[in-house]
Formats: sequence, C-alpha cells, structure tokens
Amino acid sequence: MTMANIRSQEKRIQRSERERLENRRRTSTVKTYFRRLEQALESGDQEATEGEYRALVSKIDKAAEHGALHPNNAARKKARAARLVRQPPAE
Repeated sequence: MTMANIRSQEKRIQRSERERLENRRRTSTVKTYFRRLEQALESGDQEATEGEYRALVSKIDKAAEHGALHPNNAARKKARAARLVRQPPAE
C-alpha cells in the first residue's frame, strides 16, 4: 500500500508505522491504568489504590521516556492522578 518508489523510504514508512503502533500501545496502557486507579478509589481499598497509583505513575513515566507522551502531558496526568488519590471520598 506504500506509494514510495525508493527502498529506503519504504523502510522508513514501515518503521514509522511500527513506532506509531508502539506509541498507541503505551498511551492506551496509561488510559487503562487510569481506569484501574478510578475503580480502586471507588472500591475504597486504600492498599489497592496505592498500588494502582504507583503502577500508573510508572507507566506514565515510561511512556514519556519513550516519547509516546510529551513531558508536560505526562506531568499533567501525574498531577491529576495525585489529586484524585489525595482527594477525600465524596459522600
């Protein structure tokens, strides 16, 4: 399906697609871990919440380190997660 006539450009297109899918995987994982944190908060289990928070921060840091997330975006997501964890449960 590639339109390139040059072999090196065909390889570059293939590499770009691989990298795009890897970035999608990383950002999707961050979203999944956010949902897991929210579920742990709803359950009220402090230990589970702490574990999910630590796992989420780790996934965000790894995604930013690999370039899947912009550093400012990663910082914003970590601040949002910290705010959720810090916040007292709504009655």
